[in-house]
Amino acid sequence: MASIATLGSHCSLQVLKGAKDEGLKTILVCETKRERLYKRFPFIDELIMVDSFKEVLGQKCQKTLEENNAVLIPHGTLVAQMSSEEIESIKTPVFGNKWILRWESDREMKEKLMREANLPMPKPVANPKDIERLSIVKRQGAAGGKGYFMAANEEDYNTKRNQLVSEGIISKEETLYIQEYAAGVLAYLTFFYSPLKEDLEFYGVDQRHESDIEGLGRIPAEQQIKSNKVPSFNVIGNSPLVLRESLLDEVYKMGESFVEAARRIVKPGMNGPFCIEGVYDENAKFTSFEFSARIVAGSNIYMDGSPYYSLLYNETMSMGKRIAREIKTATETNRLDKVTT
Repeated sequence: MASIATLGSHCSLQVLKGAKDEGLKTILVCETKRERLYKRFPFIDELIMVDSFKEVLGQKCQKTLEENNAVLIPHGTLVAQMSSEEIESIKTPVFGNKWILRWESDREMKEKLMREANLPMPKPVANPKDIERLSIVKRQGAAGGKGYFMAANEEDYNTKRNQLVSEGIISKEETLYIQEYAAGVLAYLTFFYSPLKEDLEFYGVDQRHESDIEGLGRIPAEQQIKSNKVPSFNVIGNSPLVLRESLLDEVYKMGESFVEAARRIVKPGMNGPFCIEGVYDENAKFTSFEFSARIVAGSNIYMDGSPYYSLLYNETMSMGKRIAREIKTATETNRLDKVTT
C-alpha cells in the first residue's frame, strides 16, 4: 500500500490526518525549525528532517520516499519554493498533474488556460502605461498575495513598485502581472476531479483574509489618505462561505469546463483538487482572476467536512481524506498511474 508524504507547511496537517484516517502511513518532510511543532501530532508516522524543502529533490530524501512507496501531495509551498523544472524533476510519484503546476506559476500561461476554459476574466493590462482604471498588480507564482498592490495609472504603478523594491518585498528585475481590478464578494471555489470515477465534485467555498488591506477599512478616510504605506494583500487566514443555491449550477459548469480545457492543453489534465478564485458582482456574476492547480489552504477550514461534501458523503470528509481515499482506491485497483505523474 502507498504511503502519503508532503511538505511541512500550508495544509500538511489536514493532508496527513486524512491519510491516517484512511489507514495509510504518513511522512512529513519537515524543516528543522518546525520539528517541535509537528512532533505534537500523533498521526504523523515519520519525519524527514531537512534544512530546506529543496532537499526533497536530493537522493537521500528521494530514497526514503521510494522505500515507503510514497505519493507526494503538492501544495502551495511546493509551488512557491521550487521552480517548475525542479517540481517536474521529482522522481517520487506526485498526486495529480505536476505538469499543470507550471501553468499555475506563470501568469501568461495561467491566463491562456483560463481563456481556454471560457472562464469570465478581468481584462489584462500589457503595460503600465496602458492602465486606464483601477488595476491590481501581482507577482508570479504562489506568493500568497505578498507584494501585490493596486494602481490607478502609470505614475501610481511606478511609485508603488519603486517603494516595494526599496523595502525588499519585490526585486527590481521581477516581472509583474497587471489586470483590471474586479470588485465584489470574494469567493474561492474548490473542486476535486476524480480520474478514477471520471467525476467532478464541488468541495466548498472560502474567503481569504489579507493583511493589511483589510485593516485599512477600520481606519478613517482622512488617515488613509495621509498614509504613504503600500497596503499588502498577504493572506493571513481563511473563513467559510456558503453560496446561494441558485449559483451552484454555474459553479459546476465552470469546474467542468476547466477540467475539459486542462485535459486538452496539459495532459493528463486537472486531476485531484483545484480552486477557481474570483468575485461575485452586484448581479451575482462571477469573475475569475486566478486558479490553483492543487489543494489550497482554504480547505483547512473544512477538516471536519464541508457543507457541500456532506451532500455527497455520509461521513466526515476533508480534502486531505478525499485525496487519500483516491490514492488508496487507485492502489487497490492497480491504477496508481491514473492519479499520479
